[in-house]
Amino acid sequence: MSARSAVMASLIVGVLFAQPCASQEATKPLVTDPVYTKPQQLVDVGHGRRMNIYCLGSGSPTVILDAGMGDSTISWALVQPTIANKTRVCSYDRAGLGFSDGPDRPSTANNIADDLHTLLKAARIAPPYVLVGHSAAGMYIRVYADRHPNEVVGLVSVEGSHEDQWVRGWAIGAPGQQAKWDAFLKEYGRCVDEAKRGLVPGTPAYKKCVGDPDPRFSPAINAAQARYAATVRWQATIASERESVAYASADQTRATRKHYGNMPIIVLTHSPYPKAKDETQEIRNQRTLSWESLHLEVAAMSTRGVNEIVPNSGHYIQYDHPQVVIDAVNQVVAIAREERQGSSASK
Repeated sequence: MSARSAVMASLIVGVLFAQPCASQEATKPLVTDPVYTKPQQLVDVGHGRRMNIYCLGSGSPTVILDAGMGDSTISWALVQPTIANKTRVCSYDRAGLGFSDGPDRPSTANNIADDLHTLLKAARIAPPYVLVGHSAAGMYIRVYADRHPNEVVGLVSVEGSHEDQWVRGWAIGAPGQQAKWDAFLKEYGRCVDEAKRGLVPGTPAYKKCVGDPDPRFSPAINAAQARYAATVRWQATIASERESVAYASADQTRATRKHYGNMPIIVLTHSPYPKAKDETQEIRNQRTLSWESLHLEVAAMSTRGVNEIVPNSGHYIQYDHPQVVIDAVNQVVAIAREERQGSSASK
């Protein structure tokens, strides 16, 4: 991943593990489709504010793909076209990210879920939905499902964040973990001011705030990403989202229901994790068990919940093992269709 994406991933899961993605070692780009160099479909969500959405395929339920922190529709480039062979599937850019206009309020889980609901309605994409969330979006899709239970028929959490991962992670290892987290947020929060002054390629500020080209993407896609990542819009949005994720967004997710009946939920977990340089094997084992137990808790929110361990993968399972994600989504879609057919037959 690029330095920019690596920072986002470490913010989400760094309190529990630290490992480079296997796909970083790729020798040629995995994604070259020029569709990711420009907006796919800009939809007015009110007051002239537009959000970018990209849909393929046909059929019901519609799969909605929500990317991790700081990411965009490109997160799903290796899985969306194949899922589209089975049903309609849409990825989108959250407000302020990718090619979407900036948000008009803090980027918290509640506001993100509300934006998605508004976007789907404005784009005339009718429920039912299967929601798929990577990393931070693992919380966002749960908030959406809690707010709109009649619209959601399944969840797939790809290395999804959990509202308690920070407080539990901070308790493992040496004291002062939360202070380090807050210092990290403050340091990268300065990127907003750097963007206002102008982020210039080749400078230390640009390297920190925008990052290096991602070897998984073509030069054209990297150039497009670099352009929007250098804007005040993007930097302010990601600053708001990462400041919220362990606090306001975690609290909002914690307030959602803890059981979804028999609605299918599949959680994909990258494990085990290698020991980092600054930790003992005992601490690493504790963090690995903590991450897995958090994902088991999400799976246990349904009588049809499953937590699947995906070995030999990084945090971006959708890049390292896209077929695993495709299979999980297709399985949830199939279950949802069976449920609907059974319900129709009983009437």
